[in-house]
Amino acid sequence: MSNESAIDTFLSARASLIQEDRSLRREFSSPNPPRSDKEVEADKIVRKIRAHEAATIWKEEHPSVPHPFPGMEFLTGKSIIVKTKLFEILSKMPKGALLHAHLDATVNAEYLLELAYKYDAVHIRVHEPLDASNLSTNLPEFRYLPSTEFTSLSSLTDPSYLLGSWVPLKSARNSFPSELGGQDGFDKWVVGSMTINPTEAYVTHNTITKIWQKFTSTFITSTGLIRVEPIFSAYIKQFFLSSIEDGVSYVEPRINFLNKYMVGADGQENIPHRDWLVMFDRVLNEVKEEMAQQGREGAFIGARIIYSTIRFITSEELDWYLEDCIALKKEFPHLIAGFDLVGDENELKPLIYYAKNLLRFCERQKEEGVDIPFIFHAGETLGDGTEADLNLYDAILLGTKRIGHGYSLVKHPKLMKTCREKGIAVEVCPISNEILRLTSSMPMHPLPILMNNGVPVSLSSDDPAVFGNMGLTFDYFQVLVASEITGLSTLSALARDSFEFSTLHEETKNAGLAGFEKRWEEFIDWVLEYGKV
Repeated sequence: MSNESAIDTFLSARASLIQEDRSLRREFSSPNPPRSDKEVEADKIVRKIRAHEAATIWKEEHPSVPHPFPGMEFLTGKSIIVKTKLFEILSKMPKGALLHAHLDATVNAEYLLELAYKYDAVHIRVHEPLDASNLSTNLPEFRYLPSTEFTSLSSLTDPSYLLGSWVPLKSARNSFPSELGGQDGFDKWVVGSMTINPTEAYVTHNTITKIWQKFTSTFITSTGLIRVEPIFSAYIKQFFLSSIEDGVSYVEPRINFLNKYMVGADGQENIPHRDWLVMFDRVLNEVKEEMAQQGREGAFIGARIIYSTIRFITSEELDWYLEDCIALKKEFPHLIAGFDLVGDENELKPLIYYAKNLLRFCERQKEEGVDIPFIFHAGETLGDGTEADLNLYDAILLGTKRIGHGYSLVKHPKLMKTCREKGIAVEVCPISNEILRLTSSMPMHPLPILMNNGVPVSLSSDDPAVFGNMGLTFDYFQVLVASEITGLSTLSALARDSFEFSTLHEETKNAGLAGFEKRWEEFIDWVLEYGKV
């Protein structure tokens, strides 16, 4: 055989092997519509821009970013990301559904604080003397008080302030001393208590244990502002509207029902879970009506709730929540989408601890004539064979519809094969995984392993208010820049799968997909025009 024939044979075998290897990926194996000529051209434009920005923007000197590269640490690289053409393009992209997000961390912290300023009943307190040395660790506590308990205190920092005393929120802001930044410094302090900044993520809290401590503290702080009847409805509406603005047309937020009552307009804890869903349903219908009036019905097809509680409760306590979930499902069958247990898998109780209760829950559903699928967090860990890692086996055996995070799933070929064959989608939260120290950057994230093995994936933001990755554009960006294989067809497959593996009924799901296809074609046309500029 001549050298020329040999190289031809080699190149043919090479192309065949690459094609065979990639054939498992969802964009090539799932029932996606074939790529149009327009999409092929749009994909070329996006790839050209990605390559150009990798060779220019990401190789330039950035004073505040010591080692820029595509897919780098999100909180450090965000200032570069938002200036790229690629981010501008992805901001316009329709993104399907958001299937993994915790409601209490879905609205920008600055917006939440602005909501709180509207109510005189919102008070704040601290338990340690507040000064410049402890602003980042002296966390505020909030409460919406009954009118009979309003105070006339004016400052958190006055020498006469008695630690633990409630101060009206607006008074505390107005009196915040200039040496701590005045009113702007107050806002920065409060917002910082509900978010994670780059120094915390990559310097002071750069282990999984430490960053989870900071992460958990953000919820302890924000709950006193969110779980208040007058604020809750406005909060939900902002979540829906900001999702729509980013191209998300359906959401399945996890709501933590651990606290059995929300604070009412009278300042008392007297709003039961049932009323939470009444508020959620009312706001949902309001937003859908607003979209219809704007001629944008397809922009938002709805929302459903994954009922959640936290993994530190006892098995006996879990039974109460499971029965509560069933009762809510019977009254609000259109809203309750599934059940989950949330919290740090590395530190809290594993699924096996609750196995008897969860199996009984399945029987109770049959007795009550309802269907509430499990949608479990599992494998959000670096472990291999640890309790957190073994949650993957238990989640699958318990019949989970999807897996939240599934970070360690790639260590288990049998489980990946099971997910592929049974259609168990993984809700991958790339930026969350990076900030919570499971990976140091997107090029090191195991997502490509899942995708290359044909495991269905839905990209999700997890806790965007804490991480600063509002919407889904940032997560799609990090995924796109970290893989040479990934292109527009990959992103469209991910968006379609977010519909396919949602809990929507088939008719609504098909309507959502049809709307997505229309918006996807419009997006492709926009990219083609953008490429001409």
